[in-house]
Amino acid sequence: MKKNTLAVLVVNKPGVLARISGLLSRRVVNIESIAAGYTEEPDVTRITLDVKGDEQALEQVIKQLSKLIDVIKIVELKTEESVERELALIKVKAETSRRSEIVNLVSVFRANIIDVNKETMIIEILGDEKKINAFCAVLDDYGVVELVRTGKIALSRGPLAVKQ
Repeated sequence: MKKNTLAVLVVNKPGVLARISGLLSRRVVNIESIAAGYTEEPDVTRITLDVKGDEQALEQVIKQLSKLIDVIKIVELKTEESVERELALIKVKAETSRRSEIVNLVSVFRANIIDVNKETMIIEILGDEKKINAFCAVLDDYGVVELVRTGKIALSRGPLAVKQ
C-alpha cells in the first residue's frame, strides 16, 4: 500500500475536521498525517491528508469526502509533482561530553538548536519525511527524550494552484 497525499479545501468553520476524520475512521482508513490551516482566503481552510491505500481505496476516500457539504475541492498531490515538508521538535539528552557531536549532526542535517539546558537540547528540523526519519534514527544513539512532528504540508510545483 502506498501513501497518498490529498489537499482538501473546506469551509473554515467548527466541526469540519472532526467530520472528515470521522468519515475516514468509519471507512477504516488510517490517517497517516494530517495538517490543517488557513489559506490565502480567510473563509477557506486547507487540510493536507496522508492516507494509505491502493488506487481503489483512494478513489473511495475522494468520493466519500466529496459528499461532505463543507468540502470545496479535493486534489491528489503526487510526490514527484509537489513540494512536501514536515517540522519536528526533538528533545535529546545532551551530556556535556557529547554536545559537540550533536551540534555537528544538527549542522549536517541543517537543523536548529532552539533550547539548551544542563541535561537536554531541543532541536528543530524541517524537511521531508525521509530526512526527518534519518535524523531521528541518528539521534536515537544519544537518547531521544521527547519527539513531536507536524503533519505533512504540500504544494504542487509550478504556477497552478489548488483553488475553489
